[in-house]
Amino acid sequence: MAKEQHITSIGGQAVMEGVMMRGPYKTAVAVRKPDGEIEVKIDENGTKTRPAICRVPIIRGCVSFVDSLVIGMKALMFSASFVDIEDDEDEEPSKIDKWLEEKLGDKIKDIVIYFAIFLSIVFSVGIFILLPSFLTGLVEMIPGIQSITSANLFTSVFEGVLRLAIFIGYMAIVSQMKDIKRVFEYHGAEHKTIACYEAGDELTVENVRKHSRFHPRCGTSFLLFVMIISIIIFFFLPRFDEFNKAVAILLRMGTRILCLPVVAGLSFEVIKWAGRSKNKVVCGLSKPGLWMQKLSTREPDDSMIEVAIASMKPCIPKNKEEDKW
Repeated sequence: MAKEQHITSIGGQAVMEGVMMRGPYKTAVAVRKPDGEIEVKIDENGTKTRPAICRVPIIRGCVSFVDSLVIGMKALMFSASFVDIEDDEDEEPSKIDKWLEEKLGDKIKDIVIYFAIFLSIVFSVGIFILLPSFLTGLVEMIPGIQSITSANLFTSVFEGVLRLAIFIGYMAIVSQMKDIKRVFEYHGAEHKTIACYEAGDELTVENVRKHSRFHPRCGTSFLLFVMIISIIIFFFLPRFDEFNKAVAILLRMGTRILCLPVVAGLSFEVIKWAGRSKNKVVCGLSKPGLWMQKLSTREPDDSMIEVAIASMKPCIPKNKEEDKW
């Protein structure tokens, strides 16, 4: 008798020496400590109790994106606290650390988290949104090719190609870093564990190991959809050709920033739809995202799979209908 397939909304991310999983009611972070033990932190989350407006299509994608950033950064800091223990346990806190601890107490953790999120957003927007727009504007200033570059189609497509090239190049470079390689191995363990659960197999190391590390609802695939959808949306934005070129470039960059919530919201809806569909056309559209995961995931070892299973189990609700995608 064939096992029942179950497409789940449970997802997560790899952290330092661990995996974070988020289900409909609980979020769990499992980390392999320096002594070899697995530490699991479980928190209640408000996914099922959000206001009705946060469940409206497009808006829910933006809410989910911001929520993922906050939860992901907290999970990353939790995992980093164990990795740092081995090197810093004998180190005396500096005067600045003592002053911050005295003045801000536990609030310092929240401040660091939100500041880190702010920096990551600024970096991402600058590199993947503003830089391609700026470079496209410079190309349009090259004498003799205005007949080609004056069209909206050129601007949106060329800018989109640049954005994809920068993204792929960035992923290719960071995937060669030693510490990132281990994170990507845990990323593979996260995917394989979710795939095992969706296939209806018992969550054991042996069962998880046989599943694919490529998953259609991965964050890498989401970012690729963001890149593609941005090409379509930016096509309909004004070029501001009535202004001088420098002002036009700045105005274009501004409109792209303003449209980011719409791009993120639409991308969420597309990946949500694509994740449920088995249509051949939809599967074909999902292929580039799966190819990108060759860069963002690696095959994990059994100890990493154990960590992923430990983070997955607390997130599974008693009623499987409640975590349907």
